[in-house]
Amino acid sequence: MKVFVVGANGQIGRQLVRLLHDSEEHTVRAMVRKKEQVAFFEKSGVETVVASLEEAVDEIAQAAKGCDAVVFTAGSGGQTGPDKTLLVDLDGAVKTVEAAEQLGIRRFIMVSAIQAHRRENWNAEIKSYYVGKHYADKMLEQSKLTYTIIRPGGLLNEPGTGKVAAAENLVRKSIPREDVAYTIMIALNEEHTFRRSFDLTSGDTPISIALTRI
Repeated sequence: MKVFVVGANGQIGRQLVRLLHDSEEHTVRAMVRKKEQVAFFEKSGVETVVASLEEAVDEIAQAAKGCDAVVFTAGSGGQTGPDKTLLVDLDGAVKTVEAAEQLGIRRFIMVSAIQAHRRENWNAEIKSYYVGKHYADKMLEQSKLTYTIIRPGGLLNEPGTGKVAAAENLVRKSIPREDVAYTIMIALNEEHTFRRSFDLTSGDTPISIALTRI
């Protein structure tokens, strides 16, 4: 499966691209938004394309052409304001869904945020971020795509354990980014995750098993 990773230069994105590139089952195309980000991937032999989530749907579609699946792991970043959050995390995500539909790419994985589906549990300090995730997820759920929405807890720059908790509703906890990336890769072909959404935190169950128990 050829996987188009949107937000490849992010911390989860870089780990996912590496996992996919090293796997025997998948190939990968990394989408970045700046030309100066290309060298990091190309020196590892990763196919890379430059495109912006703030441009037209057709630009994203052109970048994804020829791929079999899309993973959206982009984000505007914690240093931007609510306007940029809505342009990238909401509108950029919806444009990517539209691009996948335009190309006939059925498989789509969205990286969201823990409890984004429940307004009463949103983090008030980053409410605009949760608004963006909530409605981007809803638009994906209403599409005809074979989606999986993964809502990870607080993200850690620690080595992954390979063990997680995955369920419709989880208490807010943390998880290493490496485990999120590995969960995405396993979910690509795990039919039990198709047209499902779930929270994801560190836990006691191996990832491949946890995804069959959601």
